[in-house]
Amino acid sequence: MIRPLPVCLALVAALGAAAPPAAAAEPVAPAALSPRPGWRTIDVALPYAELLPRLRAAVRAERMAVVAEAGPTEAARARGVRVPGNRVVGVFRNDFAVRALRASLAAMIEAPIRFYVVQTPSGATLAWKTPSHVFAPYMAEGGPALAGLARELDAIFEAIAARATAP
Repeated sequence: MIRPLPVCLALVAALGAAAPPAAAAEPVAPAALSPRPGWRTIDVALPYAELLPRLRAAVRAERMAVVAEAGPTEAARARGVRVPGNRVVGVFRNDFAVRALRASLAAMIEAPIRFYVVQTPSGATLAWKTPSHVFAPYMAEGGPALAGLARELDAIFEAIAARATAP
């Protein structure tokens, strides 16, 4: 039996070890995220280190699950490169997965839908592609069932963001 956590930790260690040494260990400057079609962004004065746990708590409060996380900040630091806080948080729930599969097998490539937490000069940004935008390429195949699912997820993702960024 393969134990996922040790395998993941071994993979992360291997990837970090395989990375070339930092060129000049030049830091990456924090920057604001510019608006994009289909994205929602919320800039907050909260520090990145505070927004990230608030996002995780908001996901749980809205009865969703964090199913994946990834970010370059810690691995870069281990290589001697300073990268501002930067984390992608994959969020989904099994009943939504089953409904998406019933509507469009191909649409499941988009799950989990991701939040993006970025450290900025004035705090942090919480960003995400709206589920309706993410699933748009599959609407002809998924029809009303997928459209309804996307609308439900749009509302849930808005609620998660509102909780995470509330004063």
